[in-house]
Amino acid sequence: MIGVLAKPADRPAVEEFFQLFKTPWEFVQPGCAYEVVLAAVDEVPELEAELILSYGSGATTAEQEMNASAAGQRTGVSVKYAGREWPLYGAVRTFVDAGAGVLRVAGSGESAGIKVTTGGVTRVRLGYDLFAEVARLLSAGQPAEQALAPTLELHIRLLRDCILQAGLGLVEIPPLPAGKEFIVCLTHDIDFFGLRNHRCDHTLFGFLYRASAGALFDFIRGRSSPARLARNWLAVLKTPLVHLGWAKDFWLSFDWYLNVEAGLPATYFFIPFKGCAGKEAGARRAAPYDVADHRDWLNKLSAASCEIGVHGIDAWHDPAKGRAELAKITGLTGQIKAGIRMHWLFQNDDTPRALDQAGYEYDSTAGYNETVGYRCGTVQVFRPLAASALLELPLHIQDGALFYPGRLGLSEAEAWQRCQALLGNAREFGGVLTLLWHDRSPGPERLWGDFYARLLTALRQEKVWFASAAQAVRWFQSRRKVCFERAEGDTLVARRGGEVRVATGKELPPLRLRVHSSGKTASPSIDFPWVHAKDINLADLETDVAPKPTEAAALPIPA
Repeated sequence: MIGVLAKPADRPAVEEFFQLFKTPWEFVQPGCAYEVVLAAVDEVPELEAELILSYGSGATTAEQEMNASAAGQRTGVSVKYAGREWPLYGAVRTFVDAGAGVLRVAGSGESAGIKVTTGGVTRVRLGYDLFAEVARLLSAGQPAEQALAPTLELHIRLLRDCILQAGLGLVEIPPLPAGKEFIVCLTHDIDFFGLRNHRCDHTLFGFLYRASAGALFDFIRGRSSPARLARNWLAVLKTPLVHLGWAKDFWLSFDWYLNVEAGLPATYFFIPFKGCAGKEAGARRAAPYDVADHRDWLNKLSAASCEIGVHGIDAWHDPAKGRAELAKITGLTGQIKAGIRMHWLFQNDDTPRALDQAGYEYDSTAGYNETVGYRCGTVQVFRPLAASALLELPLHIQDGALFYPGRLGLSEAEAWQRCQALLGNAREFGGVLTLLWHDRSPGPERLWGDFYARLLTALRQEKVWFASAAQAVRWFQSRRKVCFERAEGDTLVARRGGEVRVATGKELPPLRLRVHSSGKTASPSIDFPWVHAKDINLADLETDVAPKPTEAAALPIPA
């Protein structure tokens, strides 16, 4: 059990941090013993523990215990640990090296963390405010230039490593289902619903220009093939026939997606109201289609085990309008609940509260228009600090961000490298990888379908669980329902809340318990799928013995 000392204002960030680092913890209770104490306060009382970690950018009493001397204070720096680098957004206290260096400031090599072991107690002093960093990540998020850093996951790794390197054991529920390496969510924003909806408007004229002159320019620059140039020019010639109904509408991509994603549960976000641009969007961004005219497609997608969500217009700032948008989509689908992703990813500091009040099950707006990566620094579903029930499914890879000029504007080779980096992080940290491909992206003038199909092929070869957005969120809900409690004899028990099921009533994939052994062993950790029992006594979880059959599934997950 980790005992936490924190400022009262930091309590929401502490609680959410330990939903992401799912391990036994509690705020320090008088008279209770702890192997690990995490102190994020200036005045650290004398406590008996084998490991005492002190976080903060100001002077603390922990430095006196360590005979540590501060070297100075920095802002706007990144730190390096175990070959990874990530940004810190608040002030950072640096130290004169004493004992072992734990964390270094990137570039300068200054020590931002030190460790001293004396009298059987290990003390670690880290010169930044952990929970202020967590609060910043889960609210304002990261700027685009830091998008590739899974910052919050690296904070968790550093804390975990400090515990394990002190020779202490650890039990956690990692953010990945038993037997899987990570979760993948395939999502599609339906902005246009076909070319026929656009007659003599800016969207049509923009398409004609990009598919003709723009396609030629891309070909001259070596960023397009002769075959793609021919496809685009042929599409320009066919445009009048599309409007007359004599040729297939090449912006209607549902059948293409159902084919390339065969057997995978994708999520489609539909705009609820025709001709409504919403606040700050501009009239030209209003949707030209009425989703009520396309019930056949909604039914076909639902029959293919796909999820229907809301592509919100004004929900991001107005709970009443958010409820109206939710009611429009659920009224057409018969769903009780639905998730949302805001059109153009509109959001502000109050958006989580507005969507929470509107009654959405989850939001998936936390991403970037201009790049790909980790807006909130995490691979996990989380609860925004401004919300009480709403969960956030972060968006990681968007087609437009990869390929649009003025955004990243990458070639396919460059985009593949960028996606591979995010795929590597998914293997390393687990969690969920969320993709967004728009409705018109497989067709002219974009022709981004081949890249998407290649990406899907690569993902199918991974050991992943493909889930709809709602399924992924509900799996994380089941993980969040686990609590660790003290039982008789001061042993720890892991208790599961009520079962969470998908819409069909089928149970979600099982959680896993990961046991990191104390000290140095040949097998530093082992995973157990948690399938049958409600409660597990953590004292029974040993790295060389599986839990009793009455308490959990009996066999460890193969390495």
